[in-house]
Amino acid sequence: MFQKPTVADLRQAAKKLGMNPSDTYLNAVEQIITPLANAYATLDTTPDELPAVKYPRGQFYRPSAEENPHGAWYVKTSIKGKLGGKLTGRRIALKDNVCLAGVPMMVGTQLLEGYVPEIDATVVERILDSGGEIAGKAVCEYYCVSGGSHTSSTGPVHNPRKRGYTTGGSSSGSAALVAAGEVDMAIGGDQAGSIRIPASHCGIVGLKPTFGLVPYTGIGLLEITIDTCGPMTANVRDNALLLEVIAGPDGLDTRQRGVAAGRYTEALAGGVKGMRIAVIKEGFGHPNSEPDVDAHVRDAARRFAKLGAIVEEVSVPTHALGFPVWAAIRGDAACVMLLEMNGAGIGHEGLYVTSLLDHAMGWRERADEFADTLKIASIFSKYTLDRYGGHFYAKAQNLRRRVRAGYDAVLATRDLLLLPTVPMKATPIPGKDATPQEITRRSWEPTRNTCPFNVTGHPAISVPCGMGDGRPIGLMLVGRHYAEETIYRAAAAFEQSGDWMTF
Repeated sequence: MFQKPTVADLRQAAKKLGMNPSDTYLNAVEQIITPLANAYATLDTTPDELPAVKYPRGQFYRPSAEENPHGAWYVKTSIKGKLGGKLTGRRIALKDNVCLAGVPMMVGTQLLEGYVPEIDATVVERILDSGGEIAGKAVCEYYCVSGGSHTSSTGPVHNPRKRGYTTGGSSSGSAALVAAGEVDMAIGGDQAGSIRIPASHCGIVGLKPTFGLVPYTGIGLLEITIDTCGPMTANVRDNALLLEVIAGPDGLDTRQRGVAAGRYTEALAGGVKGMRIAVIKEGFGHPNSEPDVDAHVRDAARRFAKLGAIVEEVSVPTHALGFPVWAAIRGDAACVMLLEMNGAGIGHEGLYVTSLLDHAMGWRERADEFADTLKIASIFSKYTLDRYGGHFYAKAQNLRRRVRAGYDAVLATRDLLLLPTVPMKATPIPGKDATPQEITRRSWEPTRNTCPFNVTGHPAISVPCGMGDGRPIGLMLVGRHYAEETIYRAAAAFEQSGDWMTF
C-alpha cells in the first residue's frame, strides 16, 4: 500500500540526491506533494490492466535429479492448448524468464524463488492457441547474465552431447532439453547471443529474429533496445514453424513497428542456387578462436558454393566495434534496468508485470547473493553511471548506427553473411571452487561474434556444421532485417546436404 512520505522520508531522499534542504523547506514540500501522493494512492487501489489467462493450468513440480539428468528443467508441467493448430502434438519448453501464469519463475536466481506470475507472455498464448503443449520451464542463467551454463542458482546445466561441458547460455536449459530430445521445441531469449551460443554448443538450430519481430510482452527484460526472444529446435523446419506461430505484433509491445509474421515454412524448399553469401573475414581468427571451429565453418562456406551459392570473403571492419558498443549499452543499463527499476525498465510503453517488479525489489537486502556475473557487472555499471553520467551508453547508442551500416553495406549486394557462431566449442563447466575470473571469463568469451547483431537488430541463425572432440560447432547466417525467409531457405539447404555430425 502506498504511503505518503514523512518529512524524515523526504530528508533521506534529498540526501541521496546530494541536497541539504532546511526543515522549513521540507515541511513545505510535504504539503506541496499531497496531490501527487493522492494520485499514487488512487493508482494503488485501481485494478491493474492485465491480459486474461485463456487456458487452464495443470499441476507443476520440481523434477528429481534422476528425472533431470542435465539440470535443465526448473519446473515441469503440462498445459495444453487448442486442438488442431500448427503445433498440435508438440511439446515446448519455456526459458524461465518467460511468464507462465500459475507456474513458478525464478530467472535463475534464488532471489525470485517463490514468485508465481499471474499472466501468460504473448508467445505462450500464441503457442497454446496453435495447439502446442507447454511442458515446463527450462533453467536459465542468473538473471540471464551469462553466455555459459554455470551461474543459475539451481546449479549448472550439462551439455547432453558431452557431460561436464557447458551448454552455453543464457538459454542453457532450453538448448539442453531440445538437444536431449526431451522436448520438441523451446523458447529462448537473446541479448548477446543467448539463443545462438547454446544452439551452437548443443548442436541444435537457434534463431535470433529481427529485433521487434516477436513480441517481448511478459518476458523478463535485460535492456529494452536489444531484448529478443526466438525459437530453439532440433531442425530448421521446426524452427521456421515455431517462428510462424510467435511472430507478429501483439498490440502491447511498442517496440514492434510495422512488423508482420511471414510464411517461413514455405521458404524452405527454395535452395541456394544463385544466392550471394559473404564470409565475414573478421568473424574468424579471434584470440580465443579454435582452429577446428574456423576450419569447419570455412568448409561449410565451400559446401554452400557446391550447392550453387556465390560465396566470397568480405571484410567488415566495423564488426570489431560491435562488442564495445554492446558492452556500453548493456553495461550502463545493468544498474538502471535490473537494479533501480527492478527488471522492469523505463521509457517504453507496453505491459509491465508489476508483481515481478515487486518481488525483484528484494535484491537491496540480498545483493551479496548475486552471481559473480551480475555482481561484477553491477559494480562496474554503478561506477560508469556515477562517474560519467550515461555518456558511454549515449555514445554507444549513436555508434550502433555505424555498426549496422557496416553490415547493411554488404547486405545491399549479398543475401547473407556467414561466420562462426562461437569462436570455440563448448568449454568445461567451472568447478565449485572456481575464481571470479574463471566464472566471468567462461560467461563472456563466447559472445564476440553474436553480440554485434544484438546491437544492429539483424536476424541471425545458428546451424550445426560439424563436431570436434564430441562437441558441436555452429555456423551463423545473418540476413537483412525481416529477411528470415532467406535465412531459413539457406539453412534448410545446408541441413539437407548431409549429416552435420560427419562433416
